[in-house]
Amino acid sequence: MSSRQLQSMSVREQDAFALAEAAVRLDQARGKASDLALALEHNLELWVAIRTLVSRPGNVLPAQIRHNLVELSGFVADATWRDGVAMPQNRINTLININLQIAEGLLEKSVAETVS
Repeated sequence: MSSRQLQSMSVREQDAFALAEAAVRLDQARGKASDLALALEHNLELWVAIRTLVSRPGNVLPAQIRHNLVELSGFVADATWRDGVAMPQNRINTLININLQIAEGLLEKSVAETVS
């Protein structure tokens, strides 16, 4: 995707794209240790950024959503540090599914706001 296309997206759509892109990178890196290491690092950086943003004072997200995102961030970090490139396929699937589900939720919220 070009930078022009990214700039035309809302912040929420950009966030959804980043999560979906990280999910694709994880999926494509299966069985290739060096690629998987890079994909896991990228995914971890994304989730650290999410945790940082939702933990800031004055964040407008509801408390339960902030809590859930912090918990998911912790899960992603724990799985990445514990398993690294030896991560079992089912855990890679879990990380991919988390990213895709959060991305989907962001896009649904974006569409709902556009329609209202």
